[in-house]
Amino acid sequence: MAEPSSESSLASPAWAELTHECLTNVFSRLTMEQRWRGPMLVCKHWLHAATDPSLFTHFDLEPMFESAPTESPAWWTPQFETKIDSMLRSVVHWSLGSLSVLRIRHCSDSSLDCVAQRCPNLEVLSIKSCPNVTDRSMAKIALGCQKLREVDISYCHEISNISLALIGKHCSNIKTLKRNLFNNLDTSQHMGTVPDSYLNACPQEVDSEAAAIAKFMPNLEHLELCFSKLSAKALSLICEGCLNLKYLDLFGCMNLTSRDIANATSKLENLEVRKPSFDIPRPVFHTERYGHWRLYDERFQTDSFRL
Repeated sequence: MAEPSSESSLASPAWAELTHECLTNVFSRLTMEQRWRGPMLVCKHWLHAATDPSLFTHFDLEPMFESAPTESPAWWTPQFETKIDSMLRSVVHWSLGSLSVLRIRHCSDSSLDCVAQRCPNLEVLSIKSCPNVTDRSMAKIALGCQKLREVDISYCHEISNISLALIGKHCSNIKTLKRNLFNNLDTSQHMGTVPDSYLNACPQEVDSEAAAIAKFMPNLEHLELCFSKLSAKALSLICEGCLNLKYLDLFGCMNLTSRDIANATSKLENLEVRKPSFDIPRPVFHTERYGHWRLYDERFQTDSFRL
């Protein structure tokens, strides 16, 4: 007997009569991509189930960003940012305040404003490579998302020590901070992908950021500062102010010597340090890759933005 087609299976009474609770349970077993590409497009009943708040406590695009063999210049365009912002606003709307984990890239102040206003239970915020996220939206995040315990603002050049100070002041649960910068030892790996103007605008006031971390984030346990131009004095400030540090990533920090690191960390007995390691072959310096995923517009149509 021939197997029923996928269309006839979806249209069968058994699937059509499933309750909202049953459908939500089934959809919870799908990946994020599978939910957005399938159930949301079948019918209103399935769309309603696929957008149940229980399915949006976590919104994590990192697996898709990390799965691509190469990153694309298209991801640094206004058009791509618009798609990301649209998705994030939809997720915030559907979550009804339940969103606790957000890992995304290339969003802007516009969508983060929505997160700050409507996601008081947010605990993890990762917004790597967001050229249009500034201190303006981060100030709102600090005030509106005071349950934060992990923040990743790597490669975000418009975020400064002002944001770090505000997050530290208002989010006392911060245990993890990631503030990695682009590899400045081999900029050729970013050429043709990341706009030159953005690479050249890499944050320079890293010591003031270190001072903010030391003063306002005393409970930090995990800190990443890859390829930072951190000075020995600034590193000492961090180690004096963050006595609970267990992991410190200084890979690529060319201004620090082994003696600087040893002197600064001498009182932190349980600290694991990843040192600059300049002798490692070039391929190891490669930064994180971006995933390849088709992102759908506000209408969730199949004629989506294609990479």
